Amino acid sequence: MKRLITSWFITFCAACVAWADTYEMPGFTFSNIDGGEFNTDDWRGRPILVVNTASMCAFTPQYEGLQQLHDKYADHGLVVLAVPSDDFNQEKDNAAEVKEFCTVNYDITLPMTDITHVKRGAVHPFYEWMNKTHNWTPRWNFSKVLIGPRGQVLGTWGSMVTPTSQKIISPIQASLAM
Repeated sequence: MKRLITSWFITFCAACVAWADTYEMPGFTFSNIDGGEFNTDDWRGRPILVVNTASMCAFTPQYEGLQQLHDKYADHGLVVLAVPSDDFNQEKDNAAEVKEFCTVNYDITLPMTDITHVKRGAVHPFYEWMNKTHNWTPRWNFSKVLIGPRGQVLGTWGSMVTPTSQKIISPIQASLAM
């Protein structure tokens, strides 16, 4: 009996270790609007809110809420990643203009990518992965995806759900164990 229990325990522990090592989202790199790259592997173990943004959209004031989330939860581990995109024809002409607009109008300090395709053209691999594995593609600017600390998709929300909505804050807080 002791051997059986020991054998079961070893098998169970091996399964736990394998489960603990699984991370659902592959690593992705994004071009940083300030130069260089962001690598999502650097954020493993932390929740990541990925939001496709645009400077000339009716939802652009949501930058304020994104910055509020960054200010409130970054020290607890949350990454809020803004992904400017012109796939809906509402973004500035270049990254420098986007950066200036966001800094002047919203005092943005959260991580921001260069202008990136999220739905059309050479779609970024993160958005291809979301479409392939979760049947999700942004329908418009300011669509949101929350990736959990284990790389799992915790939720997706469209433009109408603001960043400071309880629909988003609740899973963020739960993923931060607050």
